[in-house]
Amino acid sequence: MLGLGLLYRLYERRLLGEVRGGAMPRHIGLILDGNRRFARERGLTDPLEGHRRGADRLEQVLDWLEELEIRIITIYVLSTENLSRPPEELDRLLNLIATKMRSVATDAKIHGKGVRVRAVGQLGLLPASVQEAIRAAEEATAGYGNFFLNIAVGYGGRQEIADAVQALLLERSREGKGLPEAIAEVTPEAIGKYLYTYDLPDPDLIIRTSGEFRLSGFLLWQSAYSEFYFCDAYWPAFRKIDLLRAVRAYQQRKRRFGT
Repeated sequence: MLGLGLLYRLYERRLLGEVRGGAMPRHIGLILDGNRRFARERGLTDPLEGHRRGADRLEQVLDWLEELEIRIITIYVLSTENLSRPPEELDRLLNLIATKMRSVATDAKIHGKGVRVRAVGQLGLLPASVQEAIRAAEEATAGYGNFFLNIAVGYGGRQEIADAVQALLLERSREGKGLPEAIAEVTPEAIGKYLYTYDLPDPDLIIRTSGEFRLSGFLLWQSAYSEFYFCDAYWPAFRKIDLLRAVRAYQQRKRRFGT
């Protein structure tokens, strides 16, 4: 009788063969949800352990995405709403983020693969230590262009749009244009040039874990024509077959882009 592990490996191999024959998404967005529930349901005494295991899972998922030659990934790590969590919990989570970002700056795997790391969000709301860790990772990888890893931290989709509009109007003001003339230039195309991810294609596929069916403010502008896939697994328990199922579902859909 075949063991469960062997059955999973066979199924994974079959899924991999299926998706390799189809069109791959260029850009995937990942909403990493369910870390705390994972820890609670497994009886872990420290809720932060769920986030630690989630960070470890991300390293594996990046390897899987590389195998599929998906080169642009945006992950949702911390929303602006998350910044209102109890101070003790938030401080420990922010320290974990800072530690991971510092490790990215010197990670041989990141440098070997040529991964450019960038944080997007209201970074000024984060503690100075976290901002410094983010800058170290960004500066250490600024010259790369094989893969792009965007980390949404202190991020809110509505705020990103507001920031883009404000930046657009401010730029037009610096050009000497009056308010009516500047407002006339507030078009979708113009706003898009001031978004945090202005230089990257919009996500083709957005995956959310933990069984929740909402975006929670993630890439609201950029996801206008994205395909969505909602997975029941908590993020730390996300498997390669979950990723492959998401890609297969994407390949089975007919994208119309509003037409």
